Amino acid sequence: MKTNIVLLLVLTAYFFVLTAIYTVWSVIDTQEVEWIGTLAIGLSGVLTVFIAFFLQIQLKNQGGDLPEDQLEANVDDGEPELGFFSPWSWWPVILAGGAAIAFLGFAVGIWVAYYAIPFIVIGLVGWTYEYYRGYFAR
Repeated sequence: MKTNIVLLLVLTAYFFVLTAIYTVWSVIDTQEVEWIGTLAIGLSGVLTVFIAFFLQIQLKNQGGDLPEDQLEANVDDGEPELGFFSPWSWWPVILAGGAAIAFLGFAVGIWVAYYAIPFIVIGLVGWTYEYYRGYFAR
C-alpha cells in the first residue's frame, strides 16, 4: 500500500506540472486559456490526491503493514479467501449481453434499449437463483 501511495503522489505531481504546461501552451498558442483541458488534467491530479489520502488513512487505521509491503513475506501470507465465484455459470454472459444491447440502444436509438430489458431481467433472476435449483441447490 505504501508503494501505491508513493506512485499516486508522483502521478499527482505529474498531473499538476502537466496542467501548468498545458495552460501556458494554450495561452501561447491561442492567447487564452483552454478551460476544458486545463480542468480535466487538473482534476485528474486532484483525484489522485484524494485516492492517495484515502490509502494513507487506511494504512494508518489498519495498524500494520500489509504482506505485500514486507520484503520477506510470501505469496501465501496474503488473504487467501477472495470470495465465492461460479466458474460454470452462464448468467453473467446473458446479463452482459443485455447490458451491451442497452448501451447500444443509448448510442443508436432508445427503442433498441427496450429489447435489452428481458435479457437483463432474465440474467439477474437466473444469476440470483442459480443455487436454489438443480444440482447445486443448497
